[in-house]
Amino acid sequence: MAGQYRTLFQEPGTKPLTAAGLVARMPLSMVGIGVITMVSSTTGSYALAGALAASYAVSAAIAGPQVARFVDRFGQRRVIPFVAAFSAVAIALLALTSASGGPEWLLFTTAILAGIAPSAPALVRARWTHLLRGTPRLHAAYAWETVLDEASFILGPPLSIGLSVALFPQAGPLVAGAFLLVGVLWLAGQRHTEPPVRAALQSSRRSSALREPTVALVAVVMVALGAIIGTIDVVSVAFAEQEGAPVAASIVLSVYAISSCAAGFLFGSREWKTPTPRLLRLGLLATAVTVLPLLWVPTIAALCVAVFVSGIFFAPTMIMAAKLIEEVVPEDALTESLTWSTAGLGFGTALGPAIAGSIIDAHGATDGFWVAIVAAALLAGLSLAVADARQGT
Repeated sequence: MAGQYRTLFQEPGTKPLTAAGLVARMPLSMVGIGVITMVSSTTGSYALAGALAASYAVSAAIAGPQVARFVDRFGQRRVIPFVAAFSAVAIALLALTSASGGPEWLLFTTAILAGIAPSAPALVRARWTHLLRGTPRLHAAYAWETVLDEASFILGPPLSIGLSVALFPQAGPLVAGAFLLVGVLWLAGQRHTEPPVRAALQSSRRSSALREPTVALVAVVMVALGAIIGTIDVVSVAFAEQEGAPVAASIVLSVYAISSCAAGFLFGSREWKTPTPRLLRLGLLATAVTVLPLLWVPTIAALCVAVFVSGIFFAPTMIMAAKLIEEVVPEDALTESLTWSTAGLGFGTALGPAIAGSIIDAHGATDGFWVAIVAAALLAGLSLAVADARQGT
């Protein structure tokens, strides 16, 4: 089973690539929850904390693809160290503003600036594509990276919260900023795996990769997937509090992440002869169907079972979405295209809780899952377009 993954690391430089990528992607799961913990503990306002976290997420979703365009044009090592340093400084200023009781406008400004960062998952996948394009091992590489994405979301939130609670409120975001800077600098120093920048390609593309129909389709798919993740997160917390066991929320979320992580690992451990668009279409439909039981969970134990089932198809679907982009998009647009995918996921994880939160306040925890149901219906509709996406490019 693990043989497919072992062969990946026969390539020179792939072990430090994986390690640096894991460190660099940790802020994806640490900054948002760290900001919420930091601001809510220093101001007592969850509304302000949520608004700042959403501002950071939206900024990252918008800025990430723009940073990636420069990466595709000039190369990773010439762009990402400076952007990562900028983001890390902005995170430090955000923490300083919070610690000193600074004005809200400065909190929002620094949160937005902190979102201007390189997308570590896209950077690493672009390197794997450079190494393994045209080989069956690229499927395993994409699966491995999706597993690491899930692992970061298992480890990141409790680490960020734990640091802020055990040390001081700003510790979580500050450590996340340090991870970003260290991970990106480590990645930038790895010359062997960096995709080359070809002079012929630098001037060949001026428009956004989002104009590519497949990239736009995958970006919308990721928004819907992100909305499902974000909704499950916030509703699970509300449901556990409603049941009088708030600590159980962490168990529910861990079950969901472990389910998705294990499914992604198993899915990537074998070669699939089925065309990627068909696999993605099946993944979208399966993800949509397995979300439905969330509406009828009576207990925390039942919620654990429901989220375990709903997580089974999540990582495989993300793997196929990234693989479809790799198969369709030209080399000079790959990093930007993959970043649009990551941006869509980030935007969805901000959008889902924002909508579900108001429903929870008005109607109770379980009704918040209707946001996930709407997102699932969107996935089912998008699955109809997947079959034609590749032919239309």
